[in-house]
Amino acid sequence: MAWFKRTDKGIQTPTEEKKDTPKGLWYKTPSGKIIDTDELKRNLYVSPEDGYHVRIGSKEYFEIFFDDNKFTELDPKLSAKDPLKFEDTKKYPEKLKAAQKKTGLKDAARAAVGKSMGKDLVIASMDFAFIGGSMGSVVGEKIARAIDYSIKNNIPFLMISKSGGARMQEALLSLMQLAKTSAKLAQLAEAKIPYISLCTDPTTGGTTASFAMLGDINIAEPNALIGFAGPRVVKDTTGKDLPEGFQRSEFLLEHGFLDAIYERKDLKKQVNLYLDLIQNQPVRA
Repeated sequence: MAWFKRTDKGIQTPTEEKKDTPKGLWYKTPSGKIIDTDELKRNLYVSPEDGYHVRIGSKEYFEIFFDDNKFTELDPKLSAKDPLKFEDTKKYPEKLKAAQKKTGLKDAARAAVGKSMGKDLVIASMDFAFIGGSMGSVVGEKIARAIDYSIKNNIPFLMISKSGGARMQEALLSLMQLAKTSAKLAQLAEAKIPYISLCTDPTTGGTTASFAMLGDINIAEPNALIGFAGPRVVKDTTGKDLPEGFQRSEFLLEHGFLDAIYERKDLKKQVNLYLDLIQNQPVRA
């Protein structure tokens, strides 16, 4: 006998009135913990069950760092061209338009200036949702212009990296951004303006090989993947088994590649503490 039996026959519900469980009410972490998405958002997208830091983008990082989420975006309309006429499964302009429509972003980085704990701060933040946070000409140009703004106005610079590496559709042009951003950071150092680099999950490829590891202070979020080549490539190249946790932020901190690891809720306070100490200014509460 069936465990459920309809007592009233002939009941029919029109398709438009059928209700599905709304998507996105719950989030499952890699360890299997289930968290209500509203609670996750209130907790800065960090699982209260296991401390897992969910990937977020520039929008959320600006909310974290800028006082009352007030800021002025720098060069918001800058977008990529297709000088190489690159085509794989799609033409490059088509891929760009699809990514822009899906994410609401112009490219994989945004830059802004605003108050953080009452003092001016320039932030450039990458967005992994836009073609894997790949670094192309626009990303390099936005970072370069943000650094120029810092130098011109004598404002500290914070770089938030989250990238799968250089953008293959721009080939050599994307690789040129490594030298371009590194040269700009050298100018920032000559002007004696502080630069804090925050590495988030993942920070890989040319991003790691350039601006992500050039900070006066290099910090990261917990358990962030940080490296140049991926673990599989490193293992195949060296022919050796990799240590547990290889290329995670905790491993890099232990081996001297990072200065500190901070949970997301502590980032704003700690970054501004570093800036006060570097500039020999009174520490803000």
